[in-house]
Amino acid sequence: MAGVSGCIKYSMFIFNFLFWLCGILILAVAIWVRLSKDGQEILSPGDSGTSPYIAVNILIAVGSIIMILGFLGCCGAVRESRCMLLLFFIGLLLILLLQVAAGILGATFKSESERLLNETLHENIKLLSAADENAKAFQKALTEFQNEFKCCGLVNGAADWGNNFQENYKSCECSSLSDSCVMYDGKNVYKQPCISLIKEVVAKHILIVIGIAFGLAVIEILGLVFSMVLYCQIGNK
Repeated sequence: MAGVSGCIKYSMFIFNFLFWLCGILILAVAIWVRLSKDGQEILSPGDSGTSPYIAVNILIAVGSIIMILGFLGCCGAVRESRCMLLLFFIGLLLILLLQVAAGILGATFKSESERLLNETLHENIKLLSAADENAKAFQKALTEFQNEFKCCGLVNGAADWGNNFQENYKSCECSSLSDSCVMYDGKNVYKQPCISLIKEVVAKHILIVIGIAFGLAVIEILGLVFSMVLYCQIGNK
C-alpha cells in the first residue's frame, strides 16, 4: 500500500507541475496578445461597443487560476496535505464545470456570435475610408491580411477603400489577368472581398480553442482522480 501511495503521490506531483507550467504558458501567451501592438490593431473593434479582448481577459484569468491550482496540487502531494488536495479538487471541479457551461453556451449562441461578427465586419467598412488614428491602425491590419490571403476590401471589394484606395492598393494588386482579378480605378486588383476569409480564420481559431478545451478537460479529469485517490489514501493512514 505504501508503494502504491508513493507512486500516486509522485505521479500527482509530476502531473501538477506540468499543469502549473500549462498555466504559465496560457498566461504568458494571453498577456502577450493583450499588450501586443499588432494584436491591438488586429482586434480593433471600430465603433462597436463589444470589447475584442473579452476572450483574452478570460484566458488571463484561467491561466492565473491554473497556476494557483497547480501550486496547491504540488504542495498537497509533497506535504500530503488533505486540505490543499481538497482545495485543488474543488477548484479543478469548478473550472471543469465552467468549461462545460461555456461549451453549452457557445453551442447555443453560435448563430448569434456569427451574426455579431458579420455586423462588426460590415460596421468596420467605414474605417477603410476614414483618416483618424483608429482607422489607420485597422487599415494597416487589413492590408497585411490582404497581402497574405489575396483578397481586397471587406465586403464590397476594392470599393470599400473609398478615397484611400490609391494609398493602399498595393496589397490588393493582382499580378495575373485571371478570373480572380478585376480592374478598379485603373488598377488590377483581387475580386474576392476579405469577409469570407476572415470568417474562415475565426472559425479555425475557434476549432483550436475547442481542441485545447477538450485537452484541458481530459487533464482536469485525471487531476480530479489523482487528487481524490491520494486524499483518501492519506486519510486511511
